[in-house]
Amino acid sequence: MIKKKKFTYIDIFSWCWGLSLGLHNSWLWEGFFAVEKSKDAFETLKYNLISKRGHFTFPSWLEEKHHDINELINNKELKELEWKVDMVAWWPPCQWFSLAWRRNIHDIRNSLVYSYIEFIKVVQPKVIFFENVKGFCAPFKNKDTGECITFSNIVIDELKKIWYLDASFEVLDFSEFWVPQSRKRFIIVATKKWNASDFFKIIKENSKNFLEKKGISIKNTLEDAISDLNKKNWTINSLDTKWFKAWVYWKINSGYQKYMRSWYNEVYPDSHRFPKHKLETEKKFKIILNEKLSSSQVQERFNTKKSSTRFLIWSKPSPTLTTLPDDLVHYSEPRILTVREYARIQSFTDDYIFKWKYTTWGSQRKVDVPRYTQIWNAIPPLFAEQAGDALYKLLY
Repeated sequence: MIKKKKFTYIDIFSWCWGLSLGLHNSWLWEGFFAVEKSKDAFETLKYNLISKRGHFTFPSWLEEKHHDINELINNKELKELEWKVDMVAWWPPCQWFSLAWRRNIHDIRNSLVYSYIEFIKVVQPKVIFFENVKGFCAPFKNKDTGECITFSNIVIDELKKIWYLDASFEVLDFSEFWVPQSRKRFIIVATKKWNASDFFKIIKENSKNFLEKKGISIKNTLEDAISDLNKKNWTINSLDTKWFKAWVYWKINSGYQKYMRSWYNEVYPDSHRFPKHKLETEKKFKIILNEKLSSSQVQERFNTKKSSTRFLIWSKPSPTLTTLPDDLVHYSEPRILTVREYARIQSFTDDYIFKWKYTTWGSQRKVDVPRYTQIWNAIPPLFAEQAGDALYKLLY
């Protein structure tokens, strides 16, 4: 068997590194280095993809730690990488581009898009892979001037200025790539001399063959994804948090669960700590489950302004996960999902261990990136592995 050459890439701002895990699992890519501003999220990366899997090498001039992209752009050593890296994968934080967010064209965080463009100008990779919420291609209206600005157009126009003339984009639903979650994301692939649109053709054509190799179903439901993690009537003391309860695995009930547990031989799932709900919260969840209340019905019934609380349906993929775990009620138990259940829905295999806090509150939400948040904003590794194969074929 001929050993294929591996391509190199830099992963920028990917939270707990779902893309990098997928590229690693494809065995076609090797990480040169990763850029993540959050110390919390970087701890998860370091444990799983540097220490455990040796996927990233990091150059001698770049310390193996969390970094701010704006500081890195000014590093003179970065200029030496021009034309030497095959791909830069990047996605500015997506909350403020989401249609569910308070979209403000003057939000300082929007400027991160321009930071990434500057990074691309310096490194000049062969291919660029960009992912964000579908709202990224929706216009922002400037209330002062009445002008409408679309960041997807800005990115493509800026890339063309630096000779990435071949840019193709689509909105893809990751549930069509065997992830048990309806999650629509805006994808841009850009190159200087290859046919970027081939990426979308290749990934769609290869998806069924990929599925058969993994031994998982065409459509993976919530029950397929997490039924072996149910709480039911028994618990034990959590191994990583005092005063909380956890539980061991139940039997494997689907090909998806078998795949998720393939490389993990422990009795206790990582990060499967059950939430401690107040009695009134549990009663509320029971009503939501028993009466199958919609989000609007929940608002009316419980006189709350919160509009996103909903119960999950066992026979369907999950709706798009949110950064707040209390938005979603488990399909058969009066509780929110655990971190491990979040990870399963995002297609992180069970041997991927999450670091730092489970969640955070109040003003700390502006600085902390706890486990739920790390997982919520990641690219599902199952999709990323398929993307890695398609991107490889685009370059090979």
